[in-house]
Amino acid sequence: MRVQRHASGSVRYDKRRKTWNYLWYDGPTRRSKRIGTKQEFPTKAAAWQEVESRKTQAKPRDGDKGDTVRSVIARYEAERMPSRQSTARVYRSFLNNHVMPKWGDTRIQDVQPRPVELWLRELPLSPKSKTHVRSLMHGLVEFAMWAGMLDISRNPVSLVRNIGATRKVRKARNLTAEQFHALLKELQEPFATLALLSVCLGLRISEALALRWADVDWLGSRLSVRRGIVNQIVGDVKTQGSAKTFHLAGELLERLKSWKQSSQFSGAEDWVFASPFKLGRLPYSYTGTRQELERASKAAGIGHISSHAFRHTYRSWLDAVKTPIAVQQKMMRHTDIRTTMNIYGDVVTDEMSTAGLRVAELAFQSNGAQAERESS
Repeated sequence: MRVQRHASGSVRYDKRRKTWNYLWYDGPTRRSKRIGTKQEFPTKAAAWQEVESRKTQAKPRDGDKGDTVRSVIARYEAERMPSRQSTARVYRSFLNNHVMPKWGDTRIQDVQPRPVELWLRELPLSPKSKTHVRSLMHGLVEFAMWAGMLDISRNPVSLVRNIGATRKVRKARNLTAEQFHALLKELQEPFATLALLSVCLGLRISEALALRWADVDWLGSRLSVRRGIVNQIVGDVKTQGSAKTFHLAGELLERLKSWKQSSQFSGAEDWVFASPFKLGRLPYSYTGTRQELERASKAAGIGHISSHAFRHTYRSWLDAVKTPIAVQQKMMRHTDIRTTMNIYGDVVTDEMSTAGLRVAELAFQSNGAQAERESS
């Protein structure tokens, strides 16, 4: 392949990526920058014209400090911010509270691994959160290279270490059957039914709140998880494997029927946990759910719990009923599934139904909580 060479570098066509690239040496280091496709620049001459045009635009003006981390973040939010609301919310929190105050006015080309690692060590965050911040910094530098704001080279943040990244600061809360029954006794409807549904199926709170009555197959005793809701914005479930149809135990199905009969929003397209404060147009918010859980857990004397405790409890109860690990991974709908699980997972369908029924037995076992509250 012939390469058109100039004193300042060369233009080369990459057949694999089907793009024109500008190559040059910065001292002993070889640099590369993507120019465009053949549709954009049909000839080498056209690609070279683009290179020269960019060089002219890139000449520093008086007082020009180059692209800062702040400007990279602004473009990243406009072009690459994840569409899932919960993920975008966490990203913006890390960016606004940690990255921007420290690095906002720093030129992106001046970001170096040692200062980043020392800064990361001092952040008042858990090891897991520090890992997220490191990944976000790495992604910003990658984006800057992709966007042409930074020369393509090794990402300096890849040299940053986060010691203890896998160490957990807080242990996940699991409830015993007795603790769950005590909590259930204090919960008002529809939060009691929400708790039962979450602990019997291992649902995330975003999935449980986003259920509609049309998702319930009353004759087949099944429930389909099709969507999630975060910050009262309806979207897809967290992962592709999270969309699933569950078999409902008889007691759980009856509990849902009872709530449907007493709910003022019982149409097929109504939310199962529709909020009367929103006239049924939206389900109860996560904030409202959290407040009710805080009140009920305090009244039950079991200490603070979050809605995610039901999912952790589901996992521990699967263990308690001696469910095989392979079946547990399938029922938890985790995306980190090995090839053998993807290929042979369907053969454990009967075991999954049996395990689900056993977990439901734990949730309803010796449970007169709701009846006691209704009679009082």
